[in-house]
Parts: sequence; C-alpha cells; structure tokens
Amino acid sequence: MADTTNPQQQQFHGELSHAETQTTSNTYSKRGGWITFPFITAAVIGLTLASAGWLSNLIVYLIEEFNVKSVDAAQISNVVSGCTSLFPIAGAVLADSLFGCFSVITFSSIVSLLGILLLTLTATMHSLRPSSQGETPSRLQLGVLYSALTLGSIGVGGTRFTIATMGADQFDKPKDQGVFFNWFFFTLYVSSVINFTAIVYVEDNVGWGWGFGLATGANAVALAVFLTGKRYYRSVKPPKGSPFISLARVVVATIRKLKLEVPLMVSYSQTQSLQDSTSYYYGKTEVEKLTSSAPTPSFRFLNRAAIQTEGDTRPDGSIAKPWRLCTVDQVEDLKNLLRLFPLWSTGIFLNAPIGIQISLTVLQALTMDRHLGPHFQIPAGSFYVFALLSTSISISFIDRFLPTTWHKLTGRSPTPLQRIGLGHVLNIMAMAGSALVESRRLHVVRSHHLEDQTGPTVLPMSALWLALPLLIVGAGEALHFPGQVSLYYQEFPVPLRSTATAMIALIIGIGFYLSTAVIDLVRRITGWLPDNINRGRMDCVYWMLVVIGVANFGYYLTCARLYKYQNIDNSRSESHEDQE
Repeated sequence: MADTTNPQQQQFHGELSHAETQTTSNTYSKRGGWITFPFITAAVIGLTLASAGWLSNLIVYLIEEFNVKSVDAAQISNVVSGCTSLFPIAGAVLADSLFGCFSVITFSSIVSLLGILLLTLTATMHSLRPSSQGETPSRLQLGVLYSALTLGSIGVGGTRFTIATMGADQFDKPKDQGVFFNWFFFTLYVSSVINFTAIVYVEDNVGWGWGFGLATGANAVALAVFLTGKRYYRSVKPPKGSPFISLARVVVATIRKLKLEVPLMVSYSQTQSLQDSTSYYYGKTEVEKLTSSAPTPSFRFLNRAAIQTEGDTRPDGSIAKPWRLCTVDQVEDLKNLLRLFPLWSTGIFLNAPIGIQISLTVLQALTMDRHLGPHFQIPAGSFYVFALLSTSISISFIDRFLPTTWHKLTGRSPTPLQRIGLGHVLNIMAMAGSALVESRRLHVVRSHHLEDQTGPTVLPMSALWLALPLLIVGAGEALHFPGQVSLYYQEFPVPLRSTATAMIALIIGIGFYLSTAVIDLVRRITGWLPDNINRGRMDCVYWMLVVIGVANFGYYLTCARLYKYQNIDNSRSESHEDQE
C-alpha cells in the first residue's frame, strides 16, 4: 500500500514518536519487563489454587455437607461459576476507569481471602452446616454459605483477568506480550490441574477443612508475593477518566445530532482534503489532527458525533460541549467495539455447552466405577482435570508447532479467527463424544436393571470413558481461549485493555448462566434430567448441544468472513519483518 501521508504529517509523526520513546525510556527504564514475571506468575498460581480450590469441588460439597439435591447442586455451581466469570468485567471497568490494575488486584485478593476463610468455617464448625444426612440447612447456614461464595466470586472477579492485563502492560513489544499470554494460560491451567487432583483429593479423603485451608494459605501467599513485587512493576497512573464515558458521549452526541446530514466518505488518500473540506473534529492540536485518520464508512451514522456545529468548540479549539461533540478517534473506538460484537457473541454458545458438560460429568462420574487399582478412587469433582491437562499440553504444542505447520500448508500464519474456528469444531466433536459415552452408560444401566435403584449405585463401567470427550474439549479451549484474548487485546481501543482481556470472562460467565437456564428449561419441558439420572436421557441433552454448536458455528463463519482486522495484520507483518 502506498504511503499517503504528506511530509508535514511525517514530520509530526516523527516528533511524536521520538517524544513517546523518550518518555517511555525515562518512565520505564527501571521498572517492568521480565523482572516482574516471577511475581505476577506466582500470584497467578496462588490465586488460581485459592479460587479453584473451593470452586472445583463445590457440587460434591453441597451434596455431601449441605444435603442439596444433585441437579440443584449443579445449578448452584453453574451460577457461582457464572459469577466468577462475570465479575471480572466489573473489575476491568474499575481498573480502566478509576483505580488501575494494581489497586483492583490487591483489594480483590483480600476479599477472596475473606471469602475462603468464611467457607473454611462452614467446613470446620458443625453449627454452620446440617448435622445429619437429609437435614435441610437453616437460613443462617445458607446465609453464611452464600456469603462465602459471594465474597469468593468477587475476589476472583477482580484478579483473574485484570492480572493478565497488568502482566502484558509490563512489556512494550507485542511479541513479549504474546509470550506472556501463553505463559499466563499455561500457568492458569497447570494450577487448575493441581486443584482438581491434589486439593480435591484432600477434600474428599482428608477433610473439607484441610482442603479449604490449603486454598486459604495459597491466597495469602499469592497476595504477599504480589505486594512484594510492587517496586518492580511499572507505576501506571490511575486513569484520569473513564473510557466508557467517552463511548457514552459518542452515543449521546449522535442522538442529539440526528438531523445533521453525514458527509459522503472518500478514499483514505484524500484524508487531508477531507479534513479541510468537512467539519469533522479531529482534536485540539495540530498533532492530534494530523495523526488522526478520516472517519470510516462503516456505522456511518455515528460520524454525526464528530461533526462540529456552532458553539461546540471554544476559541482555543477545545470541546465546549462534551456531550455534543466527540473526536473522530472516539467515534472510531466505538465502531471497533461494534464490529467485534457479533464475533464476541458467538463465544457465548461456544462456552455454554462446556458449562453444562462440566456439571453433568460430575453427576455421571458419581454413578460409575472411578477406581484406579484396588485402593485409589478418582474423586468425581476431579474429572475435569482431563480437560485442563489437555489444554495445558495443547497450548505448548500449538505454540510450538501450529504456526510453522499452518504456514507450510497455507503459506500464511494462522490468524486468531482461524484458531477460534478450530476451537468451535473440536467443541462440537466433544459434545458428540459425551452423547455417545452417555448412551453407553444408559445401556449398561438398562442391561443391569438399575433404573429404579435407590441410593448410591456404582455401575460396572469405568468412568475413564468420560475423559475422552473432556480431552477434546481441552484441546478446543487451547485454541479458542487464547485466540479470543489475543483478538480482543489487539483490536480493542488502548484505554480499554483491561476490559479487552476480561471479555473472555464475560463470555464464560454468560455461558454458565445460559447453561443453567438451558438445564432448567430441559427439566421443565422434558424428562431427560430427573434427580435419578439413570432414569433420564442425558444423551439427548448432549445431542441437543451438538445441534446448537453446529448452528453457532455457521453463525461464527458468517461473522468471521465479514470481519476485517483493524490492528492484527499490522502487528503480524511487523513480527515477520523482525524475524527476517
């Protein structure tokens, strides 16, 4: 593509780049970089051990200690999982708008510690849980339990993805940021593997108090290590204003100027003449005007917000009416979010089946033979560890082999959208695998006439069959989770970086809530999920998820075909130039 900037623009760009380089060098010469990596990574490990330590085995805890019915326990677990995935958006908004990442992470870690301490009390004090099997928990007991779950969920919300943004912000180069994200997800999943094996084993075989106590200790250590590294972190100042207010201003200004006619768009090579011949507002200074591009033709109606009218600006060129006039860059920031929204929405039905599979797999495992040898039995809440192991291994494999293999086959490097698309395919395959395993399990139930059996029943069928679809799910997560985070981090406006990394958490949260709604709907209109799952048709639930997944994949392909990258292509080309 030809260079369309004039010599004056190049001079301004050069001066601006030099000034930014000097500022960055002076501000960050003694802070940031890989020296912060051990502190942030240790904090990720400890906080993940803490959060997953109580969340991973929650269904079993509710059933065994609070006498909650199995499907109801799965529903509660889905709601809590949804909260731990939705709250990161609130944490990201606070970090981007008011307090910055460090303050939000510190406060949330303390809240998380209080929540796990309270949950530990429910496991160690007999007065805070039902005293006998079958006894309904009192209001006080439920109040303490739900308070602990709420505090724990809030704590997870302020740390899980905000710390990912803070870690990436310690680096200047996109390559280093990408390496950090790979290590972040690898650390996240390896820590979760430890939870689903060691801590869940302690909870099931040693005691719930010991298991929750380990989670409490991990949280305390993580907080201490994170605070110790403060002198090495880049001292990013808290935001001066909320970028969300800027987005809201664009909407309000557009509505207030609905009667204005939007000028027709011209080619990018005519940007300078467009700025001279139209009344678009590019900024107060000449540098802002010359570094801004012309408004894009997409969502053209929003361009009204940047059209200057009488009284919108002061004599010095600054905005006099902030809710009536915005800069072109602010308008384009909102457009970028609107372009990403269809792609983001496809992730909801990508994650909802995973939430359903997680909870239903625990119920299946409780009815199957979980023995490995004569003395060891796999805890029902630990089966999702197969997905976590698969994700951890797959991330390493994909990072090392996928780019080179894909380049040999296609002549290009894989894009984030292609990685996400492959994740969709594997997710559909995993749901189909779960349906086939459940069909086999129900066949064993019927062949042994165990449909009407009351009380706990162990089928003569190995629960390891449940691991096969979970391994496929894990490989899919290794593709679509990092792919989505990379896409949002690069394509979101810079002031919304914390929100960008938390968008995947919002998808997961909505997916968990949607999975709860789907299970509830299925229970209301079908007989597929009774309390005794041996009398149900859980395989039909999985086949329903396959149909939903195929339809959602078609929607994703349409959105991906229509989407045009704003920033990723440039960064990828720069990366190739660096390698050459």
